[in-house]
Amino acid sequence: MGWLDLLGWAGSALLIFSLMQARVLRFRLLNLVACLILVAFNGLLGIWPMVAMNIALVGINLWFVRKLVSERHSEVAFEVLEVGPFDEFLRHILQVHAEDIQTFQPGFRWSPGAPGRSAYLVQRADETVGVVLVRDAGDGVAQVELDYVTPRFRDFSPGEFVFRRSGLFRDRGFRTVVTPAGMVAPYYGRLGMRREGESYVLDVG
Repeated sequence: MGWLDLLGWAGSALLIFSLMQARVLRFRLLNLVACLILVAFNGLLGIWPMVAMNIALVGINLWFVRKLVSERHSEVAFEVLEVGPFDEFLRHILQVHAEDIQTFQPGFRWSPGAPGRSAYLVQRADETVGVVLVRDAGDGVAQVELDYVTPRFRDFSPGEFVFRRSGLFRDRGFRTVVTPAGMVAPYYGRLGMRREGESYVLDVG
């Protein structure tokens, strides 16, 4: 097998792999690279209709990547909606994503009837991208019991919006936010939170 065959197989394999991605931005980036490889492959073979098609796909992917990246840190891309601890849609979201939630936060259990519980849905337009469940621990401390983002939106920064920009905790009188202990692959260090034991702490300004 020559190098040209390898190039074609690599582009095709990457194209198929990109279609298997749940994350929106990752899909677009991988698909973009695959299309660029296939532009080169088909150009070297002189298959111009395929060159034209892949150039068009490159343009489409570039447009979406630019749009997605520009919204990544936008203050208007996300919105936080408070719902009741017993809200049926909240229950549905927690049930649908129960297995994935346990992957990132092993042992998580939600007790909506316990005192001081509050629940928030993180929205992007009409799509729910995440859930934040909070317990009022007293003395101005918000103990986050769940901070979950759906797979499609893990390349974005809904957590940055929730903890740093939304005013969610400040507006409710909290002075300190404590993240869940034992969370798998926590991202809080990138938000400037300080680590205390198995949790991270944010002082609300």
